Amino acid sequence: MRRCSPFVEAPQKNSGPKSAVIIQYMNKPFSAAPHALDLARQVLGIEADAVRALTQRIDDNFLHALNLILACKGRVIVSGMGKSGHIARKIAATMSSTGTPAYFVHPGEASHGDLGMVTAQDVVIALSYSGESEELLTIVPAIKRQGAHLISLTGNPRSSLALAADVHLDGSVAQEACPMGLAPTASTTAALALGDALAVALLDAKGFGEEDFARSHPGGSLGRRLLTRVRDIMHSNASIPSVREGATLADAVLEISRKGLGMTAIVDDHKRLLGIYTDGDLRRTLEKKLDFSTTLVSTVMSKNPRNIGPDELAVDAVQLMEKYNISQLPVVDADKKLVGALNMHDLLKAKVI
Repeated sequence: MRRCSPFVEAPQKNSGPKSAVIIQYMNKPFSAAPHALDLARQVLGIEADAVRALTQRIDDNFLHALNLILACKGRVIVSGMGKSGHIARKIAATMSSTGTPAYFVHPGEASHGDLGMVTAQDVVIALSYSGESEELLTIVPAIKRQGAHLISLTGNPRSSLALAADVHLDGSVAQEACPMGLAPTASTTAALALGDALAVALLDAKGFGEEDFARSHPGGSLGRRLLTRVRDIMHSNASIPSVREGATLADAVLEISRKGLGMTAIVDDHKRLLGIYTDGDLRRTLEKKLDFSTTLVSTVMSKNPRNIGPDELAVDAVQLMEKYNISQLPVVDADKKLVGALNMHDLLKAKVI
């Protein structure tokens, strides 16, 4: 069954390359006229001004809210209806990813059982631009009875929600960017910015660093860079390419071919690393026309090769390879015993690069 679209392009007469395209929507013509760019710039300007104005209103209430959250032994619960609810979800997500455990609770669902998730150890942040959201005001008494602290973020410091809160954050704006003044635009942008300000201030107060961030983002590129260790991706045990120092060139080439890492380590009887023989070394050896069946690999190997420990970060292996223009690294323990091997392909596969 073919679905009809409400959008239909209307025919035009004498349309030049700069003419606006006329679209019929629900039998009403409209156009992405040139003034749309001016309108877009106006929207961005209004929202930028709304955020800029917040910097003049940040006061001790912000510090009070910050201290309440820092002292919180439970979780931060963020709630809001409609567009404020979407902003609340974002604030909760940002806090959670930056060291402040938080989650979103829908105020409508809260009054039908989800309020059971709120404890006396929690801090609730309630968002409502009017401060009169019925769904939020319905659950405020229950939040108070539970003993949880309440932070309100509204555009009206005299609203019911603001007056009921332990701390009020003023997110008022001079005007919405919507030409009709109806759609929440500048006000939601201001609320989002205030939420970000809280999250970043909390992050700083807790000394939350890159490694902490990586632990909450193990699937991201930063998480892989800061959490992946050499031992997590190195070849170990029987897959390590290695020969003893008495091995011939033929033995070494066979080991390189078998293990497929483009190299083999040369070790002593105690498995301590003595040298390395790579594909590049093989090409240089061929130019010398040596007898592979009688020449010892120890006579042509690269002695004291670059190596890395198994507990080093994989990103350090990348930096080492790039610095010395090499593609393979033997992995050794504190006693210089060979415990693994890796090459650039392993790092690429692990998405460390």
